[in-house]
Amino acid sequence: MEEEMREFIEESERLFRMSPEELDELRKRGLGPYVYGYRIYIGPDGKVKVDEFGNVRREGVKPRISEEAEPLADVIDEGDKVRIIVEMPGVEKDKIKLKVSGKELLIQAGDGRKYFKRLTLPDEVDVKSAKANYKNGILEIEFKKMRGSTGEYEIKVE
Repeated sequence: MEEEMREFIEESERLFRMSPEELDELRKRGLGPYVYGYRIYIGPDGKVKVDEFGNVRREGVKPRISEEAEPLADVIDEGDKVRIIVEMPGVEKDKIKLKVSGKELLIQAGDGRKYFKRLTLPDEVDVKSAKANYKNGILEIEFKKMRGSTGEYEIKVE
């Protein structure tokens, strides 16, 4: 994680040193607007976690601008259930696609705004118990935990 923070700081400093003309040229070449953010928190295991969000992704040291933004998401382990809350304003609920495979949840949304997020769940989940609700730009998904589920499943958003 120290290496990631060092790379982030170096790239930020490089952007701050650019002249207004260089920044304007960089803006013209890209898809714009650029959104990048991160949140630092302590996870349930007591370790520091860093989540990035936005449409700027790093490939090594260099950033890559994507048409799809990575939304901010919370995965909450509630004992016998797992709840996921994702901020995805500006999409229609029928354009949201959710797929579960093992302990992985894939979230995609497209139309005007496009989102993509791959989450690792704390445990395998019972996809038949899945409830997904989208209201006011917030997607909330809830699963009961289960051991030994296999295959890939799609979930309907209410």
